[in-house]
Amino acid sequence: MQERHGVLFLLVIVGLVLTWIVMPALAEETQPSEDKVALVNGSVVSRVTFDREMSGVRQRFSSMGKPISPSQLQELEKKVLDNLINIELLYQQSRKVGTKVDEAEVSAQLETLKKRFPTEAEFKNAINKMKLTETVMKSQIRRGITIQRFLDKKTLGKVEVTEEEIKAYYDSHTNFFKKPGQVRASHILIKVEPGANEKDKAKAREKIEKIRKRLVKGEDFGALAREFSQCPSSAKGGDLNYFGRRQMAKPFEDAAFALKVGELSDVVETRFGYHLIKVTDKKPASTYSYKDVKNRIRKNLVREKTRIEVSNYVQKLKKAAKIEIFPVKDAK
Repeated sequence: MQERHGVLFLLVIVGLVLTWIVMPALAEETQPSEDKVALVNGSVVSRVTFDREMSGVRQRFSSMGKPISPSQLQELEKKVLDNLINIELLYQQSRKVGTKVDEAEVSAQLETLKKRFPTEAEFKNAINKMKLTETVMKSQIRRGITIQRFLDKKTLGKVEVTEEEIKAYYDSHTNFFKKPGQVRASHILIKVEPGANEKDKAKAREKIEKIRKRLVKGEDFGALAREFSQCPSSAKGGDLNYFGRRQMAKPFEDAAFALKVGELSDVVETRFGYHLIKVTDKKPASTYSYKDVKNRIRKNLVREKTRIEVSNYVQKLKKAAKIEIFPVKDAK
């Protein structure tokens, strides 16, 4: 069985996960040592490329609120450089065997990337910040597709996963396939704006308590939700469909999971305002069947075997390559 792996997966298997649209633009000509971080069979891995990749790594850590310690920084620099060397080795090998790329596909990939941005101007602003041009981006997309094509052929027919392997993985990783309990609920929301004064809050509370009295007397929940609820779900009679833990505001979640099917809650307060909740169904925690996850397991095992196959191949290329590494000073 075969599973194609994309350029993003390629970057995972050869080292640190990097944004493939900014893979290295490697100069062929000789550069001063201060302008390069490595030579791979005579081809330069530029310091500009390395600094750009490290800047991206820093931004990802920053967006997650995680500071990078000096020891982590040193390890990340090593991984980034190793990844750039691996990419260059694979690209050289793909060129050696004559791997071809359709320029129409390169252009299509670039257009796909552009569509991730709301406007053309925002796209151009983003690549300018990365000190890139569309010409450079197309060059790197071409490199990425070339490597992908090469690896697809290299691993074709070599990676197989048997039924026995899939079943063994399922049996030994049952915790991975747990399906958490869910509830299906409808609600009526009377909003309270952030920073509302006590008078406004009391008015909203009084309104929802009057609605609750009507429900207790037997009026239809869906009809009252359509009439009074200030949530978009009002159009569906307040129905929120199924949801699990950590998908709703904590007070709302706690109240919903504590209710029995058909039971109406007391008034529940969240940061959005006041709610009345009615649970319409519950699904207990369970385990996905082997049939449900078999294909997903197969794909994961193919990816892992492919990762090992490519990693071993890269190591062989390294042993036969002439690689010179220069001192790294990461740009701050």
